[in-house]
Parts: sequence; C-alpha cells; structure tokens
Amino acid sequence: MQLSNPVFHDETAARKHLEALRWPNGVVCPFCAKTETVKPLGGKSMGDGWYHCGECREKFTVRVGTVFERSKIPLHKWLLGFRLMVSSKKGFSAHQLHRTLEITYKSAWFMAHRIREAMRDGSVTPIGGEGKTVEIDETYIGGKESNKHANKRNPLASGGSGKEPVVALVERKGNVRSFHVPEVTAHNVGAILHSQVCRKTRLMTDESRVYNRKVTGAFAGHETVNHSAYEYVRGDAYTNTIENYFSLLKRGIVGTYHHVSQQHLSRYVSEFDFRYNNRKIKDGERADIALKGIEGKRLTYQEAHPAKQTETSV
Repeated sequence: MQLSNPVFHDETAARKHLEALRWPNGVVCPFCAKTETVKPLGGKSMGDGWYHCGECREKFTVRVGTVFERSKIPLHKWLLGFRLMVSSKKGFSAHQLHRTLEITYKSAWFMAHRIREAMRDGSVTPIGGEGKTVEIDETYIGGKESNKHANKRNPLASGGSGKEPVVALVERKGNVRSFHVPEVTAHNVGAILHSQVCRKTRLMTDESRVYNRKVTGAFAGHETVNHSAYEYVRGDAYTNTIENYFSLLKRGIVGTYHHVSQQHLSRYVSEFDFRYNNRKIKDGERADIALKGIEGKRLTYQEAHPAKQTETSV
C-alpha cells in the first residue's frame, strides 16, 4: 500500500479499511460481542460509521474498544501515523509526527504511545523448541555510556546512574522478546527465561555470572562465549544476533528519540521488537498487523503522561 493510497488521506476510505481489518467477518459489537444483532445507524445527525446493537442497545463505531477511542484525530491521520512508525527502522519521533501529520506535539506524543501499545506483543507462547537456539543478553539504555561492557567488572550492577537494563531473547532466524528489568540478576533473568523459552531449546550467552547453572540447567543445552577474553565466535556458539538487535535499538534511542524515560522504556522496546519480528514483510503489511493490535488496549493520557518529557528528538 503506497502513501498515496486514499486510506491515508480520506476519512471514509480509512474507516472502511479499519473496519475490514477489525471485523473481517462482519461488524462485531465491542460491548457484547454479538454480530447478528448489529445494524448500521443512519441519519445525518450521527454521521457515517455508526452502528447499533439490538442485544445490548449500545451505539458504537470502529474506534470503540481500541487505542483510538475518544481520540479527535481523524482516522486517516491515525493510519498514516501507524504506517510511518512501522516503516521507520530507527523509529519516528513525536516531533516528526507533529510536523508530518500537522497535529499538536502533545497529540503526536500521545498518538505515538498508543501506536506502541498496539505494537505490544501479548503472546505467552514460549519461543525456541527442539533443535532451536535462543540467544540471551542484556544491555543498558541511557546515561553517558550505553555499552554494557563498560560495566563488565560488575555484571550484577544495574548499569549505573541514568542507565536502565534491558534483557532480550532472540531465536535465531526467529523473533525477539525484550524486557525492561529493574536490575540484571540471576533471579530476574531466570524468571524471564523460564516463562518465555521452551525447555528443549539450546541457550547461547556470554560469560556473565547471571547465566548460572540454576538459571540455565533446565534447558537442552547452554554454551557461552567469553567476551572479556575477546572471544566472540566458537563454532555456532555466539551472541551476535542479539548484539545486532541491541545495536539497532540503541541507534534508534540515541539517534531518533535521544532520551527515553524509565517510565516508558518498555513501550519503546516493544516498538523495536515489533519491527524486528515483522522485518521480512512489506511496510503496508506491517502496518496492517500493527492495526490488528489496537483492540482491547485503551491507554488514557493520564496513564501515559510522564513526570517529565519522554523524548527530546527534533
């Protein structure tokens, strides 16, 4: 889908596109989940796109029950915002959205967070499996130095003042899952591994003490590379895949967003996870996948508004 497509410029086209994505088998009431009792609600006073459910007697549009609910921004601008954010490899700042969509910075900032909320993967199915390999590593975002190896003398440290730890798991030739954690400890990493990775998986890590036998012993195998001794590859033992993902994440944070608050780091990480996990498809398809994640993810301004400005990108 090209940027010249009417769904990015015409409100009716945008609404119909969103309805087709959300309700491919017919309009579903967001209040009672009925289909057969829903009918279009006509009349000039209501406008296009309104429906009425005879079962629960509620009126609704395609926005109700989604991240779009109660937003006054036109749907075609929402759809363009989704397209811009999913197709920008290193992210698309609120300032850029503000200028491109011609909306206020406050609205653009809130829009970006609601788009990230739609991108968030709520899957609980473990990654990996028999014959598969998952790489695990941690990095630190923010502060004067985002390189975790600057803190190698104390691998249990939280990263120092201003740094926030992120633990990520990536299945080779598969998906990544990243987690903002309060501190990189064996307990925190173990909880993530045991809930997110299939036990039949081979694990690949660096030499950090957090990946001890208690944490990794339940899995099919565990190999390490000793980065402190300048060992990066030994046969198929390496963590280069996850290091490459961290490189992209940090370039986006530093180059596009410049500063991300602790409060919202998990949403930014979800944004980069989403693009990585859908990297092999076209931008339009990626945008439609993100749009399918809008349902049941209300995010109010009070919930999203930070104690201080979240990003300083220009």
